Amino acid sequence: MKIKIAVKSILMTGLLSCTLLCLKSNAQEYVSPTTPPLTGRSPGVKVKLISENGQTKTYALIFSAGDEVMSGLKEFVVKYNVKSAHFTAIGDAMSAKYGWYDKTKKMFKVSTINNFAEITSLIGDVALYNNNPVVHAHINLATEDGIVHGGHLLEAFVSPTLEVMMTVEPVSLSKKFSPEFGLILIEPDLN
Repeated sequence: MKIKIAVKSILMTGLLSCTLLCLKSNAQEYVSPTTPPLTGRSPGVKVKLISENGQTKTYALIFSAGDEVMSGLKEFVVKYNVKSAHFTAIGDAMSAKYGWYDKTKKMFKVSTINNFAEITSLIGDVALYNNNPVVHAHINLATEDGIVHGGHLLEAFVSPTLEVMMTVEPVSLSKKFSPEFGLILIEPDLN
């Protein structure tokens, strides 16, 4: 009888632990909109200046397999002293995290793709916040079932490539923190 009770107790404890672990792993992740990207995760990015029109320059940034997108974009804008830019890109990702802005929490609700996806669209801009360049990007990712997922790009690892066309403008844009939304936004007064 004691053995049956002990076994039952162990099974219940194991079941409870497993349930708590599953609930924890399925808990919705949120991230602050002001969290900067990690750098040093894009060693394979190649850069080429492809056109100049006065002070406006357009660059091709070609990412290699394993490079993380936001890291590479941030490293580029710092290295090339970018104060204002816009970009588009297409390519592929082996995994990605993107966010949907939850106004009630003032946070991004994180969604994840952990398998190959086509990057059907990546668009964004660069502006200064406290004299530091901030990359803002949105992404659309198509999975093999033809469904497109998208939102604010938090992280994406490239495979096999990502082709970014970035136009750097001579006039800088500034961002400021909006306490109402908890976001860093381009200042509406563009004078």
